[in-house]
Amino acid sequence: MIRRMLAVVVAMTVMLSAGVLARANALDQERAVAVAELGSLTREYHETTQRTDYLDGAVDRAERDTAERAAVLAVRPAFVAELTAFAAALDGARGVVDTAAHRAAALSAQQTVLAEKVNPDTVTAATATVHALTEKVGTEVQAAQAALAAQSAGPGGPAWTSSGPGGYARVRAALDLVGGGGVGLYESSSCAGGSAPACANSNGYIKYRADIANWSSGRLNWAMAHELAHIYQFRVWGALTSSGAYASMFGGDPEFLANCMAAVRGYPGSVGCNGEQQAWASGIWVGAVR
Repeated sequence: MIRRMLAVVVAMTVMLSAGVLARANALDQERAVAVAELGSLTREYHETTQRTDYLDGAVDRAERDTAERAAVLAVRPAFVAELTAFAAALDGARGVVDTAAHRAAALSAQQTVLAEKVNPDTVTAATATVHALTEKVGTEVQAAQAALAAQSAGPGGPAWTSSGPGGYARVRAALDLVGGGGVGLYESSSCAGGSAPACANSNGYIKYRADIANWSSGRLNWAMAHELAHIYQFRVWGALTSSGAYASMFGGDPEFLANCMAAVRGYPGSVGCNGEQQAWASGIWVGAVR
């Protein structure tokens, strides 16, 4: 009887142990699933946090970029205004002073502004640069105009009237180019009653009609070389008019001789001269009447 009871107890203990083990295994599996779910949730949390941080950073960067661009755009109108003023100064300087270096500096400043997206100080500095260039061009133009105005035509008045400083400067440059740097030049409509575009005075200066300031460079250079030739003729006038060679080779015509003298200097007109005539005419440039 006792043995049967012990057998029953043992059997029940074995069954209970098996149940406990089964329950323990089930709990382990549930714990493993829970741990796996926790790990997955943790990873998802970290990934979500990282995405949130990235989005927050992207928003911050976008806001900073927007603010920086707005700051740059806010100072650009002042730069554009200075460029407009500079362009007007260049128009006023045309034919009066050389503005090539100023143009290059302004173009460099413009390229800097176009490339700048972040720093408004860069645009402000470029604006100041262009403003300074505008003032410099204005100062140089005033100085050039004052220098030109200081030149007097004696009894004829100022150096120019209707041709303006730009026109005068162009004719002056042509005369300087052909060798007349020390010769006086004045605008006048009195040459042959206005029918001649330019004329030389025996007192050593040249007058020009206003419209020749718009001639082509080649024609204008020839005209100044021709009139300069007359200045040199006046210097040997007595010997020239007494020369038999002058009478025979040029018919005693100072205009024909002036054309040949201009051709000698590389500025031929519409009237041709042969080699012998040019050789003779070249002597007048150095004061020799052969």
